[in-house]
Amino acid sequence: MDRKKLVLLVSALIVAIGTAFVARSMFAGAGAPQAEAAVAPVPTGPKVLVAQRALPPGTIITPDALSFQPWPGDMVKDAYFIEGEADLQKLIGTVVRFAVTAGEPVTQGALVAPQDRGFLAAALTPGMRAITVPVSSQSGVAGFIFPGDRVDMMLTQGVGNETATLQVAETILRNLRVLATDQATTQEVVDGKTVPKVSGTVTLEVTPRIAEKVTVAQTLGTISFSLRPLADTHADLERALASGEVKLPDNATPEQEEKLLKAALGQPSDGKTSYVTGGDVSRFQRSSVPPAAAAPAGGGQTGVPAAPVYRGPVIKVRRGNTVSDEAIGRNGSVYSMSAASSARAPVATSQPLPNPSAQGGT
Repeated sequence: MDRKKLVLLVSALIVAIGTAFVARSMFAGAGAPQAEAAVAPVPTGPKVLVAQRALPPGTIITPDALSFQPWPGDMVKDAYFIEGEADLQKLIGTVVRFAVTAGEPVTQGALVAPQDRGFLAAALTPGMRAITVPVSSQSGVAGFIFPGDRVDMMLTQGVGNETATLQVAETILRNLRVLATDQATTQEVVDGKTVPKVSGTVTLEVTPRIAEKVTVAQTLGTISFSLRPLADTHADLERALASGEVKLPDNATPEQEEKLLKAALGQPSDGKTSYVTGGDVSRFQRSSVPPAAAAPAGGGQTGVPAAPVYRGPVIKVRRGNTVSDEAIGRNGSVYSMSAASSARAPVATSQPLPNPSAQGGT
């Protein structure tokens, strides 16, 4: 190769390498364009009270259910709760009358206060009933049952007779919603801590049939409650879904599924009861129902033998103005069937009477 061509080739190679370095520097130095997010305008109006989550009818307002948020001034209505004019603490314990979606302003007509007419009716889920049960410090979990909690109801009773009794405790109802303790529907909070209070009554939300069961249970024995954790409610729901007790439609939307699951979580249960007998607690107690005591002889009177039972023929005997039934024995003897003749003393005989003429009589 001649010298001229070699010089041209080396020159072209140097130009190509230089161009590559320049292009690399240009691409490396230029950053990728960044999209600027559109900033939503901040409302400049007053702060109004809005729902932090969906509030269906019957929801008892808690401190975390509502909060004040800025709202456009031209969209503020007279029915809204405005910061500085409304006291949020006074709304704690009120009940939602109409459904409120998350982020929606809460109107004054959507809440019912405890002193308002129809408060308890507004707190009830459609189709449910309210029933009140007396409790003590022992049966009411020492005052640690608060409105909104879920409890199970237990019945303690003695089954048997005067000579033997089976002591048994049975969980008859589960997942009952507490509406109120005494006449209070809220918890007393001091320095951020809930103060337990021993109540004399507990008002529960139940179905019409469960209300009847609770009424009967109060006449059978002693009623007591056990407090349920929230995790148990979700576990019961999972078991109900697995067993097919709760069925979700195949074409249900996520909102519909959430609504159905919430309804299933709030349903009380009166099936599949569990029990413990005295024999399960102490070996000196019974573990089965004692047999029925036999009725005392003589119609309940001691010392009187029971009247005999006759299965043979019976004749009617008239003595003056009195007519009595007399039984005929196998040997022809006649026995009285009255209580006065319960010792089976024969009152007559079927043997022929002696003939007076045969004894020389006239």
